[in-house]
Amino acid sequence: MGKEIGITVKKSEDFSEWYTQLVIKAELADYAPVKGLIVLRPDGYSIWESLKSSLDSKLVETGHRNGFLPILIPESLLGKEKDHFTGFNPEVFWVTRSGDGEIGDKLALRPTSETLAYTMYAKWIRSWRDLPLKINFWNSALRAEIKATKPFLRTSEFLWQEGHTAHADKDEAEKEVTDILEIYKKTVEDELAIPVITGKKSEKEKFVGAVYTLTMESLMPDGKALQMGTTHFLGQNFSKPFEVKFADTNNVENFVWQTSWGVSWRLIGGMIMVHGDDKGLVLPPRVAPIQVVIIPIYHSDEEKNTTLEKSREIKKELDTRKLRVRLDDRDQLTPGFKFHDWEMKGVPIRIELGPKDLERDKVVFVRRHNQQKQEHPINGLVEKIVMELDNIHNDMFANAQKILDERTGNVETYDEFKSELENGMLIKTPICDNPACEEKIKEETGADIRVIQDGCEDESSKCVYCSNQSKIRPLFARGY
Repeated sequence: MGKEIGITVKKSEDFSEWYTQLVIKAELADYAPVKGLIVLRPDGYSIWESLKSSLDSKLVETGHRNGFLPILIPESLLGKEKDHFTGFNPEVFWVTRSGDGEIGDKLALRPTSETLAYTMYAKWIRSWRDLPLKINFWNSALRAEIKATKPFLRTSEFLWQEGHTAHADKDEAEKEVTDILEIYKKTVEDELAIPVITGKKSEKEKFVGAVYTLTMESLMPDGKALQMGTTHFLGQNFSKPFEVKFADTNNVENFVWQTSWGVSWRLIGGMIMVHGDDKGLVLPPRVAPIQVVIIPIYHSDEEKNTTLEKSREIKKELDTRKLRVRLDDRDQLTPGFKFHDWEMKGVPIRIELGPKDLERDKVVFVRRHNQQKQEHPINGLVEKIVMELDNIHNDMFANAQKILDERTGNVETYDEFKSELENGMLIKTPICDNPACEEKIKEETGADIRVIQDGCEDESSKCVYCSNQSKIRPLFARGY
């Protein structure tokens, strides 16, 4: 029975199929009746809520407040910032009817909310006293992803947060962009145990309508990079067409400086790919819906009563430490089935407790991430678990960092570049300032500039594509 419901392919042999099976069989999400859409199940939603809670607390500390935006945007609004509209138009779902009647101005299902938010900001901002205006919105967005869909990574509707800020001062707005990226980095590394690389997007890859885009990227086990979150300095590119203006202290009217930024449930997809194994999910303890599962083992009613009583005592003690604990007292299932079930769901710590363990005042203590099993005295068990949850997080992060370091390398020639790309590497290589070289590399290899790190200037090498003098040495990879 365990084999029948387990993962039927190896992560190392069919990564795509492994990933899809894991999402479904670990009960994080399931496919909706409409192609490109998924239904988030309680465990998947619980992980999203953990991320939301962690991010919210950091945003509150930095003076941001949450708001809500409607999902429908008139076409006339979406078209106000021309580059932005052109960039998003192929992905937009349109509402053209209301009941039996045609709608005059077509309505877009929100692909992103800049145009809607800034129409409102133009109403709300009057003077320097109204600034900075820093609002974050938790909502869903819709973009037409019909072909290569994958749960959490590429779906037509996705959960995300999008922040939109307006500032009197350009430097303050630019600081906001770097500060938020740091908050994102801390959230992903501290909650999901995934190391990320931060820097700037190329002109070709920046957000449409932005002056520049900052990004955080991570490398997945199949050798593709995943963009984990972005922050955008919009300058006055939106404030001018939307007339978001303020009167300064001298009563002179100015356009505001703006930023936007967001992360989505794509983070959950990254977590699954980086940490999961052939047995199922491996959840970082801080976002795990269940951090500890207790499995009592018994063969008679007498054994059942004593092991359940002790199991409940342990659970109660763990509950008082605000840990998320499940006592699996399902009678109709064997202990072996339960072990496989909780391994599939990625619970960080499993406690096994049977009559022989009770006689010796011990339990069997099992870590999910490395499958290590040991005996531990019941006395001091709670302290051990609290400490071990942090150790597990640190282990998972260190393992992911080691893989990222090992798979990031420098190359100088285009042949080397193509060869290392097939090996699933994140490649640092020199390139000139001619955008055509980046275009050609993408065309020929499928790889693009993922991130331009601070301090990656390189004017002493040859461009990997055209052999002219290079300008920078950014990181290339194929991406999701």
